[in-house]
Amino acid sequence: MGVVISLEEELAKGESALAQLQALVADDMAKVNQTILLKMQSPVALIPQLAGHLIASGGKRLRPMLTLATSKMCGYEGDRHAELAACVEFIHSATLLHDDVVDESDLRRGLETANAVWGNKASVLVGDFLFSRSFELMVADGSLEVLAILSNASSVIAEGEVLQLTTANDMDTTEDSYMQVIVAKTAALFAASCEISAVITKGSKTEQAALKSYGKNLGIVFQLIDDVLDFSAEQEKLGKSVGDDFREGKVTLPIVLASRRGSEEERSFWRRTIEDLDQTDADLKTAIDLMNKHGALKDSIERARHYGAIAKDALAIFPDDDYRKALTGIVDFCINRAY
Repeated sequence: MGVVISLEEELAKGESALAQLQALVADDMAKVNQTILLKMQSPVALIPQLAGHLIASGGKRLRPMLTLATSKMCGYEGDRHAELAACVEFIHSATLLHDDVVDESDLRRGLETANAVWGNKASVLVGDFLFSRSFELMVADGSLEVLAILSNASSVIAEGEVLQLTTANDMDTTEDSYMQVIVAKTAALFAASCEISAVITKGSKTEQAALKSYGKNLGIVFQLIDDVLDFSAEQEKLGKSVGDDFREGKVTLPIVLASRRGSEEERSFWRRTIEDLDQTDADLKTAIDLMNKHGALKDSIERARHYGAIAKDALAIFPDDDYRKALTGIVDFCINRAY
């Protein structure tokens, strides 16, 4: 007879995995933060002000922690991983600045966004500055393969954001199209942040492919759960208002599933609210009710579990040490954010 694990135990396990990962990479994260502070500096005062506002606004720094932990799991003992982890965070921060402008967001993690404080023009240009700093760090590392992986990820992220624009307000968007968007805009950087660890440790092509698979599938998990949270989380937990994606007309998996499984009358509701952006104050609750009626949120979480299992399996070729345990646990942490 199998052991039944309660939801409370699962949540505790996920939080423990995050704490374990943070503890394992704490010394290296201090080096990453030093690099970030150094590279944010500019004689143009607005640049460090705006960049500092974003970077100090919270966030778990999950992507750079993945670079640090996967490098250590592969036996790395130098300092390149800390510089490259800072590079990864700069790429991520640049995309956040641009995303908030595109989405016209006013809040991120419960605080005012940079574009709400300084305006869209400054946010876009400082985002460009952070991208440029990331490429300086890539070049300074000296590895053409690292440069290829991270620069390709930057291109793919931009393609994903543009692709998301083409699927927004379009209820003909399929699950495959949705997956294409999240693989590009989110999973690509997760994958790259892990894959580069195999390069700097001179790991085998098998190890490199495994780390890329782990990161990619973890990134898919992360975004799937983020899209579920838009319809199920309190603002304090998510760091933004519930229903932001709904109000912007973003077609995410819960919406795709609820619409496909609904009646013609229900599909008319989705076309009105998502395609026409003709929304009333009561529509968000109706949307959540329809998702629950058709199991769209529950099944989106199940999709995340599927990709999470793939991510965990990818780590099986590595030594079963504390780093691997923490990286495996982070998959559960990302999924458990939905509860």
